[in-house]
Amino acid sequence: MPKNSLPEILSDEISTSPFFRNLNREMNQFFDRVRQQVPTSVSESFEASGGPLMPALDIVETDEAIEITAEIPGVKESDLDVSIANNVLTLKGEKSSDHEEKEDTDHLVERRYGNLRRSIPLGFTPHEDAVVAKFADGVLKLRIAKPAEAKASVRKIKIGK
Repeated sequence: MPKNSLPEILSDEISTSPFFRNLNREMNQFFDRVRQQVPTSVSESFEASGGPLMPALDIVETDEAIEITAEIPGVKESDLDVSIANNVLTLKGEKSSDHEEKEDTDHLVERRYGNLRRSIPLGFTPHEDAVVAKFADGVLKLRIAKPAEAKASVRKIKIGK
């Protein structure tokens, strides 16, 4: 602990005390471990919380359709559920582990397994035959054609000075 971070009256007494030196070392190690585990993105934060996995999405909207690409590595097509209800597209699935390795005292798992879920508000309900879905190599691609009423409801706003 740097002396300049403590009041002068305490700095000499604390810096020479074995108790406080050990406490300082333990606290520094603790904060180093915490800093290493701090998530760097919203997605990592959600995963660290034990919540469902959230697949990364690319969403492109044109006048005619919404095109969605979702990265879902490690999920089988049979474990994937895509549905639309109340103008919301929902992707659900499960990433499961088929590999287990045990040692006497060591066990390390760095890959994430569990349920995934992602909901995307569409703003319209597409017709039955307006959704095309393709899944290959862990990537789900959806093309959702907009109904005529959704196309007509777009209104351009003029921006003035």
